[in-house]
Amino acid sequence: MTLASSSSTATLQRRIGLRSAVLFNMLEMIGVGPFITLPLVIAAAGYRLSVWAWVLGAAIAVADGLVWAELGAAFPQAGGSYAFLREIYGPKGPGNWLSFLYVWQLSFTAPLSIASGCIGLSSFLAFFWPGLEAAPFAALPMLHYSNFAAAAACLLVTALLYRNLSSITRLAWVLFVGVLAAIAGVIVSGFAQAAAAGGWHMPSSPALALPAALSGLAQATLITTYCYWGYYNICFLGGEVRRPERTIPRAILLSVLFVSAFYVAMNLAALPALRDAAVHATQSAVVRLQLVADIANSAYGRWAGYLMAALIVWTAFASVFSLLLGYSRVPYAAARDGNYFRYLAALHPKHAIPHRSLVALGLVAAAFCFFSLAQVITMLVITRILLQFFLQQAGVILLRIQRPELERPFKIPLYPLPPLVAIAGFVFILANRVHALGGLAVAVAIALTGTAIYLVRARSLSQWPFMRQANREI
Repeated sequence: MTLASSSSTATLQRRIGLRSAVLFNMLEMIGVGPFITLPLVIAAAGYRLSVWAWVLGAAIAVADGLVWAELGAAFPQAGGSYAFLREIYGPKGPGNWLSFLYVWQLSFTAPLSIASGCIGLSSFLAFFWPGLEAAPFAALPMLHYSNFAAAAACLLVTALLYRNLSSITRLAWVLFVGVLAAIAGVIVSGFAQAAAAGGWHMPSSPALALPAALSGLAQATLITTYCYWGYYNICFLGGEVRRPERTIPRAILLSVLFVSAFYVAMNLAALPALRDAAVHATQSAVVRLQLVADIANSAYGRWAGYLMAALIVWTAFASVFSLLLGYSRVPYAAARDGNYFRYLAALHPKHAIPHRSLVALGLVAAAFCFFSLAQVITMLVITRILLQFFLQQAGVILLRIQRPELERPFKIPLYPLPPLVAIAGFVFILANRVHALGGLAVAVAIALTGTAIYLVRARSLSQWPFMRQANREI
């Protein structure tokens, strides 16, 4: 028996309770996004509609979160969407293909998502050390010291996660304290600055025609939707959750509730201080950070601005920590089922974590830190909506029709309204995207290459759609 096969016989241990589940969700949700996208949201939607963009993003997150809650409670397994798609569409049918396709796209989008957080973190470090923006190699002007700092941050997170779950949970709570401090700093300093300037008031802005207002709102809502993503992180850890039928739905809804309250409060606090957001929105990441850090600087002085910037770096690190923790369970789950590279099916003999999957994702993400990620948000959003979210939203309805007898510890209230609202919300933001066809082409290319690899592999393994008739009837 090989080492891979022997270690894959171990099982994940259910140690995560409700508080830790909410923690892991919120750590992923509150990354660098809300801090650097505040001016982008205002620039896209205008001052008055910017608040509604955060509210609409929260509504989409709640509607889609209910879909995740029902599926996560019914199928509390490692891998999240991988397990859902197999169960919905049939492990001996199209579900085998769609689940493989999901892991395939995740092999690109997960490391890119992790790398984007690390690159954002290194950009914020350049706020303190401008030399990080310099290029060390004249022949490679696209490479900067910040790329190496980002890769180092990714490797550091991988090393910190290479330990047992109890140690990871304790470290996550330490990181979460810094995240809350960063959010509180923006809210308190924003309202303090407004009070010093004579009281809070909405900045004046010109009225927009209805088509322009809807387009701006859609653009801003896509950004806020991306900032909310992560409410489903606990589903990827489903095989390690205590009482998953209760913990998973509650963790999803509580994390969306808490984070949406934070985001709306942050937006309201920052509005008076971001009068020039539209002017600065297209500038560098460091300048966008400057806009947020300047709120604390104006309210409490220069060192408060530096402290705010440091807290945002801390928050970026915490988000990458949670991202890599959750996503590392997906290739492991697929490999364990024989639906991905078998080498990744191993659990660490001492720490009982999928260490090979963790290290593989960490190394790929570190490599992606040396690429330009200007289009990452668009690619991530469109690819995941088309190859993951839509399949689950339609799938939860299909599952109700095909398997009404299935035990569902949590049922979507007002069914089928929430999945339909989630679908409508995603269609709204996709249909109004600028250069939407470019992002769609990336998603289609990932789908086609993944399908081609699956078909070759399925033919050699006699899997769907090449299964022998005898296997079909089992």
